[in-house]
Amino acid sequence: MPQERWFEDYVTGTVQDLGSVLVDEEEVVAFARQFDPQPFHLDKERAEQSAFGGLAASGWHTACMTMRVIVDCYLSDVSSEGSPGIDELRWLRPVRPGDQLTVRATVLDARRSRSRPERGIVRSQVETLNQDGEVVMHWTSAMFIRCRNQKDLV
Repeated sequence: MPQERWFEDYVTGTVQDLGSVLVDEEEVVAFARQFDPQPFHLDKERAEQSAFGGLAASGWHTACMTMRVIVDCYLSDVSSEGSPGIDELRWLRPVRPGDQLTVRATVLDARRSRSRPERGIVRSQVETLNQDGEVVMHWTSAMFIRCRNQKDLV
């Protein structure tokens, strides 16, 4: 996680490749078993007969792996204050065990909050890509980020 990253550091138009994660088959099945127990996430043989044509990670698992990279590489514990939610979440391609996922974030806009001027609202497009550079998932989200320059709040 970046040591100090504040609202002022999120500049509109900035694109960052944040980091990557390797999709592990045991984790795919364990996540599915607990949270999304559909056959194409749990069983190789049944998955091969499905529309996916093989074992696929739950989209929710993909979102969780992506969120881990965001927390580790995009947010800062000195300034991150949560999010009101995610918009436009789309799963575009199956994620398979052995895939290497990379997360990219683009700052769409950043503005000071009118009701809480000690923080800003940063809207980002988050894309998760596989090892072939294909976008497998994307979302748009807003985040509340504390401002570095509290003295500017007069």
